[in-house]
Amino acid sequence: MDFDDIFVSDSDRTIGHLGLVAGSYDELNIGQIIDNFIPKTGPHHLTHGDIVKAMVINGLGYIERRLYLFPAFFTDISLTRLFNKEITPTQLNDDLLGRTLDAIHAFGETEMFNHIVSECLERDQFAINLVNNDTTNFSVHGNYDSDSNTEEIEITHGHPKDGRWDLKRFALGMATNQHGIPLLLQTFSGNESDKKALLEIITKVKKNLNVAEKVIHVADSAFYTEENLQTLGFHTFWISRVPLTISEAESLRKTSESFTSCEDSRYSYYCSSSNYAGVRQTWIVFHSSEQQRKKEKDFDKKVEKELIRAQKSLKHLACKRFACEPDARSAAAEWVSKHPWVIFDTCSIKQVHERLEKKRGRPGKDETLILKYVIEADISLNFTELEKEKSILGRFIIATNDLDLDPETTLNYYKGQSQVEKGFRFLKDKTFRVSDVFLKNTGRIQALAMIMVLCLYVYAVTEYKLRKSLKETNETVPSQTGKPTQKPTLRWIFFLFRRVRELSLRIEGRIVTKVLNLDKTIRKIIRLLGTHHEKYYFT
Repeated sequence: MDFDDIFVSDSDRTIGHLGLVAGSYDELNIGQIIDNFIPKTGPHHLTHGDIVKAMVINGLGYIERRLYLFPAFFTDISLTRLFNKEITPTQLNDDLLGRTLDAIHAFGETEMFNHIVSECLERDQFAINLVNNDTTNFSVHGNYDSDSNTEEIEITHGHPKDGRWDLKRFALGMATNQHGIPLLLQTFSGNESDKKALLEIITKVKKNLNVAEKVIHVADSAFYTEENLQTLGFHTFWISRVPLTISEAESLRKTSESFTSCEDSRYSYYCSSSNYAGVRQTWIVFHSSEQQRKKEKDFDKKVEKELIRAQKSLKHLACKRFACEPDARSAAAEWVSKHPWVIFDTCSIKQVHERLEKKRGRPGKDETLILKYVIEADISLNFTELEKEKSILGRFIIATNDLDLDPETTLNYYKGQSQVEKGFRFLKDKTFRVSDVFLKNTGRIQALAMIMVLCLYVYAVTEYKLRKSLKETNETVPSQTGKPTQKPTLRWIFFLFRRVRELSLRIEGRIVTKVLNLDKTIRKIIRLLGTHHEKYYFT
């Protein structure tokens, strides 16, 4: 029998890793939660939960994601399998997407995400000992008028973290647990202060989290202000980097006290106490040998530039005229105090006589001249000060109001801040195509931000659960280098599924649908993730 007689036309469709995405979406009950709070009101075949599922699949599908390309994304995909109902690509159009984004915005993006996370926490009890908080911003294309609706954020120019000063933007605040799983999202206007945004995020996380254990909030130095510390008070535990703009911190960084080595030989520390902002806290000065080496490479170049700047500044000083010698000496002392990396090799005060009025030519025999004083000086590098500065390049200060934490635990907790930073890199990674903001409606942009974080949520939970299952069963999967690992990235797992497809065949008068290219590793991964994922590949 010819293969064309067996093969069902137009039945060769992609499943790939999208069954993993769909399985996690179902397991987390996201669609049902969305439909409970924003049920469909029209005669549409698809619910808002279905549309959000489509957006998450699309967002984690490695393909261009723009609303007008949305139906095209699904033309080669097994929609019936992924949605458990008959769907055509044309049903997934920009009109339905827009209505769903509008419905999410009307309900509240943060509130909707909170409901999704809360149910997951109640069911799965993910550990939440640490909450990492941070903000970033996303650029948008097009013009956006300010809206009188105070519920809307303002798409406006702000400090760009992508270097695009020409584009307007909005800010996104996010909190994750220690495994990088998002717990909260909040959109802000493009020019929102990080200091205020971080306080709002921490305050909302405190309100929404219902856990009995102690929770410590971690944030970068933008959080560390008198107002923020006083607002949170004594009953919210936090860890933050102390900005060196605080004079007390800069003074402590230069301490000559001896440091204690950490278990991690790259670090050493010195502990001090502080009552900054009226809050009892521990300040720990850490020295990182790795940071020291990195910063030393740039230090010599920085010194060269500073010497050139100082020489130019000295020329301007030499042009100034002073009414008396004490004024000149005072100006010289002030100048050198502002340039601690240089010293005067020579410095003298000279007298000059000048005309009362500036005229050309020699002064007349009886013309009255004014006595002025000028500074004549030569400078060189202050090697003593430079050596001191160089020796502390790898120092930074971490503060916490949890007085029970030891220094090394505090450092490890702070380094966990990389989890939320990793999440932002994920959202901006062009591979996943979830960060291109192209909508012309502010409310839809806010709703799309929730979809972006929801993609990260599904990704992070799936990765966490797979790693947990691998560890509990003492199983491994091959890494990119072919070595066994229990900590694969989900991106790598997605890559392993790239050849998985669905094909329908006519066998003895019946149409049989097969899932192809399920090798041993892929089958193991599916079984480890559980029944919600198995149904997309084994049935």
